[in-house]
Amino acid sequence: MSDEPLLKVNDLHAGYGDVGVLWGVDLEVRQGEIVCLLGSNGAGKTTLMRTLSSLVRPSAGSIRFDGRELSTSDPDQVLQAGVAHVPEGRRLFSGMSVRDNLLMGAYLRHDATAIERDLQRMYELFPILKDRRSQDASTLSGGEQQMCAIARGLMSAPRILLIDELSLGLAPAIVDRLCDTLRELNRGGLTLLVVEQDVAIALELAHYAFVMDSGRIAHAGKSGEVSDDPAIQKAYLGTL
Repeated sequence: MSDEPLLKVNDLHAGYGDVGVLWGVDLEVRQGEIVCLLGSNGAGKTTLMRTLSSLVRPSAGSIRFDGRELSTSDPDQVLQAGVAHVPEGRRLFSGMSVRDNLLMGAYLRHDATAIERDLQRMYELFPILKDRRSQDASTLSGGEQQMCAIARGLMSAPRILLIDELSLGLAPAIVDRLCDTLRELNRGGLTLLVVEQDVAIALELAHYAFVMDSGRIAHAGKSGEVSDDPAIQKAYLGTL
């Protein structure tokens, strides 16, 4: 892993209209890391993810990705830079097949041969998607939808994948399978920033953890340190 952050967020402020949600967020993710973002409902995790992908425009602060400032970029420019976002709730395209949903993830790409290769790679990672490739994506089970949403994000060939609420509403066996796949992708060089409500899952998966509270980063550290710190457990982790 590089000592230099791939993603560096500095003093980030954002919200919706006059309602502020993020208040001076500082966060770093290094190349090759899996980083988890923890916090209770309403802490600002989803807003941070939406701001990183430019679905929410920050009111102040900096978002630098591989040295490039993205805080004023449009969502398509952020995606082209290598930042892909798997949103909370999956947000698949209803009425479109699994295959077409996956291809929508590659809509900014023009390398047809590489797109087809990556599509086959998604079918290898998630064999059920190959079986369901002609099925309306909105009719998949919750776990299958999450696989499809992750695979759609991967089809953009990102350098970092943002996943909001990895395990929400999913059976433990499906979550274990998804975590194994994310570890495999990480070993292949993909960097990950994952929002996760289940603290045990998050800290087992990630190398590093940030804890959000009321729109700010309250604590940060290696996952083992966060997991073992009694003060953090009492103040934050026990209530997530």
